[in-house]
Amino acid sequence: MSLPKNSELRQQCDVLDALPVLVFLERAGTIVFANAEARHEIGLEGAWEEQPADDVLWGLLAGKAEPRTELKGSRQGSPFHATLACKNGRMIPVEGTYSIVDAELHESVIVAQVTGRDRTPKPGLMEDVLASLPEAVALVIGSRVLYTNPAFTRMFGYAADDVSGGSLRDLLVPETRTYEHQMLQKLVDEQGYASAETVRLHQCGELVDVALQISALKVNGGKAGYVYTFRNITERKHVEARLQRDAMHDVLTGLPNEALFIDRLKLAMSRCKRRSDQRCAVLFVDVDGFRQINEQLGHAAGDLLLMGMAQRLLGVLRPHDTAARVGGDEFMVLVENITSVADLNALAQRMLSELDRPYEVLGHRLQIASSIGIAMAEDVHLPEQIIRDADVAMYRAKQEGGNRYAVFDRRMEVQVSTEQDRERELRELVASHEFVYWYQPIYRLANGRLEGFEMLLRRKTASGAVESFGDLLGVAEQTGLSISLGRDSIEAACAQLEEWDRSIPGNGMTLALDLTHRQFYQQDLIAQLQKTLAATGVSPSRLVFDVAERTLNEDPDRALAIMQRMVDCGVRVALDNFGAALAPLNHLVRMPIEMVKLDAGMTALVTGTGRQVAIVESLMHVCRASGVQVVAQGIETQGHVRILQELGCELGQGYFLAPPVDPQQAQYLAAHNVDADRLPGSESTLGVPGSSGS
Repeated sequence: MSLPKNSELRQQCDVLDALPVLVFLERAGTIVFANAEARHEIGLEGAWEEQPADDVLWGLLAGKAEPRTELKGSRQGSPFHATLACKNGRMIPVEGTYSIVDAELHESVIVAQVTGRDRTPKPGLMEDVLASLPEAVALVIGSRVLYTNPAFTRMFGYAADDVSGGSLRDLLVPETRTYEHQMLQKLVDEQGYASAETVRLHQCGELVDVALQISALKVNGGKAGYVYTFRNITERKHVEARLQRDAMHDVLTGLPNEALFIDRLKLAMSRCKRRSDQRCAVLFVDVDGFRQINEQLGHAAGDLLLMGMAQRLLGVLRPHDTAARVGGDEFMVLVENITSVADLNALAQRMLSELDRPYEVLGHRLQIASSIGIAMAEDVHLPEQIIRDADVAMYRAKQEGGNRYAVFDRRMEVQVSTEQDRERELRELVASHEFVYWYQPIYRLANGRLEGFEMLLRRKTASGAVESFGDLLGVAEQTGLSISLGRDSIEAACAQLEEWDRSIPGNGMTLALDLTHRQFYQQDLIAQLQKTLAATGVSPSRLVFDVAERTLNEDPDRALAIMQRMVDCGVRVALDNFGAALAPLNHLVRMPIEMVKLDAGMTALVTGTGRQVAIVESLMHVCRASGVQVVAQGIETQGHVRILQELGCELGQGYFLAPPVDPQQAQYLAAHNVDADRLPGSESTLGVPGSSGS
């Protein structure tokens, strides 16, 4: 027996249409006919068009039952219950019998009736609850969407009618669709639920980060389908991504930080091990004098300068190279796929040239120099070691004057280690205040009278001896420790003058102290000077600041402004080491200088040839014409004294006249106004206890 065909079909269809039950004729999994009652319930008008059986009756076929119904069809008919999928989205429960007509042709007859247990979602409390949830909710029966709440539409852009009866697989990203669906389905089948953080596709094609939870939907004790809940976590993911990026990047410049740089260096070194013809290298970049910019113009200017440097570095690098900021004014560059040091030399020179171009920062035109150290990843097993080698080479470039690059070699390690030891020693000295001040007398050459002292920094050794600080002054200036030393020196000088005023009333002694380049240009110099003068109450005119001509030559206009403010405070300014750096003579006219201190080399010329003496004599004449006092430094012989007197030099100092003395000896000299015993015509003797061997 088989389903009616041809001439019999119309007559038998009329009979089936007249029946008050739902009748479906099915062939090989496809419903080929539905009677009038079935078409009415489904919501169709006109004739039936063939459709897959599981699109019409959910739960009828194996694995689709709701609750699961194992169908074992026979000619007598097998009972079943299922859900009728209607056109308007209603889901109607039905039950009936499933009878095989022809097993070979896979033909069967399905007779069903509505059970009265309408499973169509109806407006009510539960739907109101689902509609009010911020999470997107979808109810899925079999593989078809039964219901979605309004949050689903807001989250993914699909209206309820667009997805009703469809599949949620359309929301899956195509690249992971099969794998993810199977994995989640397996978890739900095994444990009744599954959760994951994943992405879903919006209707417009954009990705939405979601926290997904899937639970089995139980009806009458059996699994009828699934409940999908989606929570939008896009904003949280963006925050996490930003935090993760910030953790691996410098906030100011946007460049990778040291942690990310080391990760990339490790990968590059691994690639070099696999390919002997390719090597990588690290370039360590440090800004020369960056601390001064921060001190003079403020940190905002320093930050803008660093941002500009970062952009310039990126401009000279290849796309696969890495530039990172690893410290205040320190950058590192990772260069890959190089074959020789010559490649690095060319790159380093381009970097120096680019970084050397002027920067416009907050109305200032800044031109900076940089020092670069280069280290190849040869016979090096740890990223930290190649970075250390590049740092050592950079330090060598800086020691050689800066604005240059140096390539690491093993001999540098010993040299740099010694210099780093000196820096460590200096920091310990400053931290523990293991330094003292000694005083070198300054005399009036015409009569040998004591005029004042120059305050000199000395260090105390572990044995208690006192040594010159000179070998550490360069380290202090380079590291910036000279700033704190200068601050202490100003306070100590004012305190010493205050002590002399208390113990030796009317002594009139002057006290000179050096200002290094960093100390002179530091931002709070004037404020600190004013504060210290006010606290001690000493006469500002007795305080003399020696400023080297090299310091003034660097930026004469700025130096003039600073010196004018110092003079406004009442202190005096001396041009130190005059003649050592060929300072323009117009400094004596433009700047408020009251005193010139001849460099020891110029002093030595007075006993030289006639031309050399003429140079010194000309300088004396210019100074006298400008109303500037002259102090000859480094007087070492009787001949120096005699000729300087003849040339009209007013003041002098040096070991021939008196060596530096400790505070007690200086107190004695100031109290007795002891004359220099080696000046011609002076009848007094120093008579300072213990001064002969100092």
